[in-house]
Amino acid sequence: MTAPAAHGTTSEVVILLHGLCRTSRSMGPLERHLSAQGYQVRNIDYPSRRFPIHRLSEEYLAPIVQKSATPETTHIHFVTHSLGGILVRDYFAHHGVIKPGRVVMLGPPNQGSEVVDALRNNRLFQWLKGPAGTELGTDPDTGPNRLGTVRFPLGIIAGDRSINWINSGLMTRGRDDGKVSIERTKDRGMADHIVVHASHPMLMRNQSVKQQVVTFLKTGAFSRS
Repeated sequence: MTAPAAHGTTSEVVILLHGLCRTSRSMGPLERHLSAQGYQVRNIDYPSRRFPIHRLSEEYLAPIVQKSATPETTHIHFVTHSLGGILVRDYFAHHGVIKPGRVVMLGPPNQGSEVVDALRNNRLFQWLKGPAGTELGTDPDTGPNRLGTVRFPLGIIAGDRSINWINSGLMTRGRDDGKVSIERTKDRGMADHIVVHASHPMLMRNQSVKQQVVTFLKTGAFSRS
């Protein structure tokens, strides 16, 4: 796979990873915002419905990380949406990053989602979401929950606005974004966590989210001002 072109002026690379059933186009607003801040941005496309989490991480994320670790690169950051965050966790569980930076996850199912618990045996759901989608349940042996506590600088942005009341009715941990409850986005090893008033599919378009992503990449914490 050919690495996507990097746009920007600094020696810091930001790798973008979209969510399940999405494409790199969904991360376009963040790509443009980060490029304007001078970061070298690599917006990855990967077939999220085709393979399990680990195969997606190994075949589509790992090669980009390796190609990004040039002599000129000082840090490799990651900004992810939903499933993309679990791919980064899987990558870190099996590899070291030569020039590690910071990670921001938008709406990540770090503890899985009750929506998957309820629907993963449904054939239509399996066809729509693929192998990786069915791994995103809340059981201890499912994809996110078997990866262990994160050991890298992680900031998480969760949404609290749902436009899918059917999904929200399946969740048991308080407020949610229509796909993942706020509580289940968290990881014990995270450095910071904030909530914005946005739905799951719109997190990467939210102006506050875009600003907070840059703040965390620069400082390792979100702004409370």
